[in-house]
Amino acid sequence: MFPLQAKRNHHKGDHSAGTLLSGQVVAFEAGEKRVVDFATIYLKGSPVGGTTDEQGRYRLKARAGEYTLAVSAIGYEPFEKKVSLKPDQHTQIDVTLTPRAQALDEVTVVSTGVNRVKNSAYNAVAVDTREMQNSTKNLSDALAKAPGMKLRESGGVGSDMQLMLDGFSGKHVKVFIDGVPQEGVGSSFGLNNIPISFADRIEIYKGVVPVGFGTDAIGGVINIVTNKQRRNWFLDAAYSYGSFNTHKSHVNIGQSFKNGLTYEVNLFQNYSDNDYRIDADHVEQWNDDGSSIITDEVFRVKRFNDTYHNEAVVAKAGVTGKPWADRLMLGFTYSHMYKEIQTGVRQHTVFGEKHRRGYSLMPSLEYSKRNLLTRGLDLTLTVNYNRNITTHIDTASYRYNWFGQRRPNTNGRGEQSEQYARAHNDNWNTTLTLNYRINRANTLTFNNVWNAFHRTNASLLTGTAIENEFAKETRKNIAGLSYRLMPSDRWNLSIFGKYYHQYVSGPVATDANATDYVQVSRTVQQAGYGAAGTCFILPGLQAKLSYEKAYRLPTIEEMFGDEDLESGQVNLRPENSHNVNLNLSYSRTLGKHSFYLEGGLLYRNTRDYIQRNIQDLSGGKENATYTNYGKVVTKGYNLSARYSLARWLSIGGNFSQMDVRDMEKYQIGSSGNSTPNLTYKARMANVPYMFADSDINLYWHDLGRKGNLLTLTYDNQYLHSFCYNSEVIGTNSSAYMIPDQFSHNLSISYSLHQGRYNLSFECRNFTDEKLYDNFSLQKAGRAFYGKIRIHFGD
Repeated sequence: MFPLQAKRNHHKGDHSAGTLLSGQVVAFEAGEKRVVDFATIYLKGSPVGGTTDEQGRYRLKARAGEYTLAVSAIGYEPFEKKVSLKPDQHTQIDVTLTPRAQALDEVTVVSTGVNRVKNSAYNAVAVDTREMQNSTKNLSDALAKAPGMKLRESGGVGSDMQLMLDGFSGKHVKVFIDGVPQEGVGSSFGLNNIPISFADRIEIYKGVVPVGFGTDAIGGVINIVTNKQRRNWFLDAAYSYGSFNTHKSHVNIGQSFKNGLTYEVNLFQNYSDNDYRIDADHVEQWNDDGSSIITDEVFRVKRFNDTYHNEAVVAKAGVTGKPWADRLMLGFTYSHMYKEIQTGVRQHTVFGEKHRRGYSLMPSLEYSKRNLLTRGLDLTLTVNYNRNITTHIDTASYRYNWFGQRRPNTNGRGEQSEQYARAHNDNWNTTLTLNYRINRANTLTFNNVWNAFHRTNASLLTGTAIENEFAKETRKNIAGLSYRLMPSDRWNLSIFGKYYHQYVSGPVATDANATDYVQVSRTVQQAGYGAAGTCFILPGLQAKLSYEKAYRLPTIEEMFGDEDLESGQVNLRPENSHNVNLNLSYSRTLGKHSFYLEGGLLYRNTRDYIQRNIQDLSGGKENATYTNYGKVVTKGYNLSARYSLARWLSIGGNFSQMDVRDMEKYQIGSSGNSTPNLTYKARMANVPYMFADSDINLYWHDLGRKGNLLTLTYDNQYLHSFCYNSEVIGTNSSAYMIPDQFSHNLSISYSLHQGRYNLSFECRNFTDEKLYDNFSLQKAGRAFYGKIRIHFGD
């Protein structure tokens, strides 16, 4: 395995006295120094070797003699250097790696974390957030630029948001922060509420998911990775203001001392009136005599009960770089939310006073240690408890129309249904990951995620809290074991198995009017498996293939609802799916010109698909429900391309087409499968199937003085029309269609003194395109935003 010359050198210097060799491995990318973690480092011709830690540091113990120090890391050119180790001496050698020349597409940049994701066997890309720090984007906006990714929102700031990934949306796509699942943490930590500065990068795993996440996702995983590098001190603060009285700000401050003591505090807030104008049809108009009429006329109206604000603080303190702990951090998170509810699940339902508020408290523990007990064994453990209390208020004695007019409610109090109720949500989560590097080519990984959720409800209508006797609880445990073979940088293979266990208990109605309930419980156990491999066919040409027999356990909201507009279904069955992904990518650099091309094919065969539907209630109201829907097959592809010219131009885009089809031949529940399903082979309702985006970025370096940077960006998003009801019903009726949409955005930012001071201005949807989404809910039109940001320290 090692060159003969290296072996001869080793034997030549075979002395009994030992010596220590240590140092740090770094790289300079985009003018910034970044550590290279998990780089392979060894002395050629000897059994001595290892990998760098999270700070890029290494320590090797060897006999004195002449060696060749070899360092390799995915995404970097190999490094070799002759070293002479003297008896009983400590030799320190720092290594600077050179990034391999390759194109920079919007989700794959040359940095240690991103390249490790890109070159893994899994179909994964990563969004580097550094170039977006000066924009007013949040994390969901950044994700919308990834191939196959579509952001779906029901309104403005703080609105309900779903991410669609390769045809799957909502609960099919799981969200993690530093590998910790975010289910049940509260709306303040929705991706559309977290500022872009919160993340160092965003990893996107499409379809087949590594066991290291211990998840039951079928559509994929979004992992928000924060900056854990040890920094002497830093301060990052920003404030933005824009249309609809929108204010956003964040402050991130931290420090690491020489003795290893580390602290970090991250604060952010969002506020908006969300009073943008929309086109409303089926508007109820009231006459002076108290009568009302509803016509098909479309009115341009202004939203008036849609204020949202949230505040959050994330504080961590602990130690790093100790012999017994690479990282030990205690954390505490507090968040608060207030949200007015303007509409129901469809836009023609309008509320004038309905709202909710809530807060969340979450202590946490994070511990990691490399080479625990034995060389090559790494442990990561996270534990957190989240206490979330949400209060729903719907006690108005009036009903409202889109003109802001009101009339006494003849049906009593409540615009949707009278309630003044509080939900107590308790969520426990423990994640354990063991990674054992047997040698340079073989690695075992074990992961176990345990989660428990408990909800109780209390009515406050009488002035005294009346507790509901029925509790809603679930416990789930997901364990996974994987083996990775990586004999070289050219190819690697992973095989894995997963075990799923879930216990659910909650109330189920015993009558059609839902007046009587009984407590029921059930337990589900399943096993899944899969494999993933990658190979560089030619220099720059990479292929990835993965398969998984996967299960997705029903989520908290799907089983228990949100106690307001979403109704849960306790007896939902887990989804199970056969997932296949094939991906090809090619990159090449010719002088100042860089090219990147990528294409992917996917296939999903899903049974017991969990579908979100609309249920009509009395009084013209609706709510959302969930049900298992037989068999659904997804076939699709996405394409991505990018061209870069030196340091001043980058242009590229993505195109995705996803067919999500109803493949249930007979109506579910029909006797003896005798009734044909009218929607057989039709597209599933309310699922976009064709969309694209593109962007052009221009850079002027050293404008005004050395270290300054002016960036001009134009980007757009295209969405093909689709039916928000069944395709069979809505094909020939515009009333059931979300129309074609093509929006355009423009931004300019100016960074001074190597990024210390930053100014930016944005115009979103500058052509004032009419944008719609879930069940025809309309989003904001043209909007302007400005932002100032300062950054000091490391």
